[in-house]
Amino acid sequence: MKHWNIKVQGKVQGVLFRASTKAVADQLKVKGFVKNEPDGSVYIEAEGDRFALESLLDFCQEGPEHAEVSHVDYQESDVIKGFRNFEVLKKTI
Repeated sequence: MKHWNIKVQGKVQGVLFRASTKAVADQLKVKGFVKNEPDGSVYIEAEGDRFALESLLDFCQEGPEHAEVSHVDYQESDVIKGFRNFEVLKKTI
């Protein structure tokens, strides 16, 4: 199990990016959350096996139909938080 922190920049809010990310994460059995950031980016914390996380990262490079992704950054973390599911967060935690 791996833990990745992912930040997606570009036109990624107001284009169903969070809902699409949840759908992809659920298919890949990735756990964690996605949320909008005040700077217009989307932030994701995700846990799963390397293949699933790489597949999620591939999705983030493109996003849903109306997204315009300009940059994706991710960091691996040694901290496993043990998320139970993948959630779309409405507020900053």
